[in-house]
Amino acid sequence: MSPLLEINNLSISFDGTIRAVDNLSLSISEGQTLALVGESGSGKSVSALSILRLLDERHASYPSGSIQFQGENMLAVIEKRLRQIRGRKISMIFQEPMTSLNPLHTVEKQISETLALHRGLRDKQARARCIELLELVGIPRAEERLSSYPHQLSGGQKQRVMIAMALANEPDLLIADEPTTALDVTVQKQVLELLRDLQHKLGMAILLITHDLSIVRRYADQVVVMEQGKVVESAATETLFESPQHPYTRKLLDAEPPASPPAIAIQDQPLLEVSGLDVRFTTRRSLFGKPRDWFQAVDQNSFSLNRGETLGIVGESGSGKTTIGHALLKLTACTGSIRLAGTELGPLTQKQFRPYRRQIQIVFQDPFGSLSPRMSVAEIVREGLEIHTPASAQEQDQRVVQALTDVGLDPEARHRYPHEFSGGQRQRIAIARALVLQPELIILDEPTSALDRTVQKQVIHLLRDLQEKYGLSYVFISHDLAVVRALSHKLLVLKNGKIVEYGDAADIFHNPQHNYTRELLSASLFYS
Repeated sequence: MSPLLEINNLSISFDGTIRAVDNLSLSISEGQTLALVGESGSGKSVSALSILRLLDERHASYPSGSIQFQGENMLAVIEKRLRQIRGRKISMIFQEPMTSLNPLHTVEKQISETLALHRGLRDKQARARCIELLELVGIPRAEERLSSYPHQLSGGQKQRVMIAMALANEPDLLIADEPTTALDVTVQKQVLELLRDLQHKLGMAILLITHDLSIVRRYADQVVVMEQGKVVESAATETLFESPQHPYTRKLLDAEPPASPPAIAIQDQPLLEVSGLDVRFTTRRSLFGKPRDWFQAVDQNSFSLNRGETLGIVGESGSGKTTIGHALLKLTACTGSIRLAGTELGPLTQKQFRPYRRQIQIVFQDPFGSLSPRMSVAEIVREGLEIHTPASAQEQDQRVVQALTDVGLDPEARHRYPHEFSGGQRQRIAIARALVLQPELIILDEPTSALDRTVQKQVIHLLRDLQEKYGLSYVFISHDLAVVRALSHKLLVLKNGKIVEYGDAADIFHNPQHNYTRELLSASLFYS
């Protein structure tokens, strides 16, 4: 049987000088899953985008090679034919759903668009198919979600909408570019099992691009490893994992996070004490503006954190993890008691709370979105000092240099801009911005979810080293249980805004008491 997709000696250049991909060759048969793995910048996504000719052809060129799909050369077909293939024969799940979904259109309109274009479905037929697709990818109350806009969905829900759009026309080839990066472990397993079930049902081939090798091992038939635009190893999945031949492949396989957090000296005095934390969001108001209905995001949570300790917070999307982080920073209105080093923060106004912002800092999930593209790295890191720490320009610059050195970045690069750095480097900049104020507590909201495993490991070791050096306390919010286990001394498990389990992290990982915790652990590919 001839391959469904065959790429031969493909090279991709930008502006005639930058060779992003160099002589790539691979093939995928019907019903097969091929995983393309490698670190950021290895050429994975560029290769995938070239299949559908989605690269900007004003800058991208193909010095050599061919892309054959069902016997057609994709580099030679006309634009009209490309539009017939895109979304019908070949679909793509993009890595970042927030930028891939149109913020001005509802979920129903965005899914219906591809149904109308390729199947001629409209009105009731299209609506019924939209509901069916949303239920297929596990979105609760699917019919109600049709009228939602992307900003009204969680990160995991947005990714599931993207998957529903990609599967709408039952394509022959699905290109999945980091399809589970933004998903928690239970949804991750559901989505991957869903893709595998649909693959068996439809005979669909999948090109899977991912940095998570545990996913590759479980779901891929064949693996192609790329480094700096070149294929360094290609083998059947079992062969590659049992007997990797190339040093780079062995480096990727050796990038799992540590199995336990660093040891700490037990502190008697808690740094953070939270009691009865409660967060509600109004969902409906009366004619006169009074709240009539609300959503309970966080329900009577109580926990504490000692100095130099890490509290891991885990749970599915929408469980209230990030809301707790925002409540601790008074970025979200809440009730209950929050005490920092014995000081009650709850009654403080924003003006009164401002001095305490130096003591509590946050590192956001998306380093690119949280760093201003118009400011240099030095300006980004220095901004907090200008607000909170009166000092001369020279002293501030010394603090900036020290912070960048602490996170493993060259201080000489501080006059460059965020877009000139890789994802891992941008996350280090975000950590330096928090670190420069010498805080006591740093809230880390999914700080490694978008990073390659090798870069994740580097960031984990960086956080552990900084904690040991400065005695920092962390609230670590993540859906990646392997990363949580590498950092957390205490663990808090959330479901629907409520704590279902809380205590020593090692005890919970080895002997979970609640069914939901056991479900999270069993769903994590790291433990399976």
